[in-house]
Amino acid sequence: MFRVILLTAAILAAAPAFGQNSVDVTKVTGARTKGINFLKTTQAEDGSWTSPTQPGISGMVVYSLLASDVPVDDPVVAKGLKHLESFAQADGGFYAPTTSHKNYETSIILLALVEANQDGRYSQQIARAVEFLKGIQWDGVEGAAEADPAFGGQGYGRSKRPDLSNTSFFLEALTHAGVSQNDPAFKNALIFVSRCQNLKSEANNTPFADKINDGGFYYTPAAGGASMAGPPTPEGGLRSYGSMTYAGLKSMIYAGLTKDDPRVKAASDWIAKFYTLDENPGMGQQGLYYYLLTATRTFKALGQEQFTDAKGGKHPWRVEMSHRLLELQKPNGSWSNTADRWYEGDPNLVTAYSLVALTTTLDETK
Repeated sequence: MFRVILLTAAILAAAPAFGQNSVDVTKVTGARTKGINFLKTTQAEDGSWTSPTQPGISGMVVYSLLASDVPVDDPVVAKGLKHLESFAQADGGFYAPTTSHKNYETSIILLALVEANQDGRYSQQIARAVEFLKGIQWDGVEGAAEADPAFGGQGYGRSKRPDLSNTSFFLEALTHAGVSQNDPAFKNALIFVSRCQNLKSEANNTPFADKINDGGFYYTPAAGGASMAGPPTPEGGLRSYGSMTYAGLKSMIYAGLTKDDPRVKAASDWIAKFYTLDENPGMGQQGLYYYLLTATRTFKALGQEQFTDAKGGKHPWRVEMSHRLLELQKPNGSWSNTADRWYEGDPNLVTAYSLVALTTTLDETK
């Protein structure tokens, strides 16, 4: 009997982690402060993080600090912004001169500049960066007709294929900058995003659309198609996986689709079937923190406080996500992934991802 009482007490003590209806603000703000303090100790003298020639990482760190309510005139933030400004190019973009990541770098730096623009100091640079990004989107200018699977996407430059990850960062940046959903950039991007979904529809007539038809998303339908979740199926299908499915769903919401759209429903059903915060479905631990960040932003974009999985389980996503990130935080305040693909072994980048996700669990306006 005594053992039963002890077991019951242990279960009840553990239950609030996922049973409570609101985020533990004290614990989350404490974890966030530890993460902020970690990033303040790892900034280089030139204002960068990790690499002085890869402004995307520094841009994500600066964005995460500003989003976490670190003031724009904080010395670390100010030095970081000055470093980012040094990558301003004559065409309006923000990128390293020799990079093939112009979209990634400009999109991420644009997020930081918008967050720092309370007094209008970056308004002109923001407007020019938006036009630059729209200018490098794959469309007729790049020789991609609307029937081309590459049409509407963003990628690694004109000589490389567009992909859903690049396109999702592009749409996140435009949304953050206040660009209207009616802008042609969103309309064209939606064409590309719809073709990244394993769903046969009027919006998707690619040869991959009905091979798996599970409503999930993969990396790209362009240049023969690719999924990071493994080789094509024997039937030629491109495997769906978690981070791209959340990225695809979020992008569709940003582009103006509603919950009643069959594409949104199909993606939501896939997420309901494979819902987890323990891994990136289809990828294991690879890309885990990008997955957690993207899931957080997606649930916010959907405008719902609770998500129901395929078994009927109810998930208050802000509570569950904050709890998961608290579990994963290192004693020194950082986060990092032992599966280091896509730079997730870098604690600067991954701590930045985690801070943005934590802030989103706290604040509906972020």
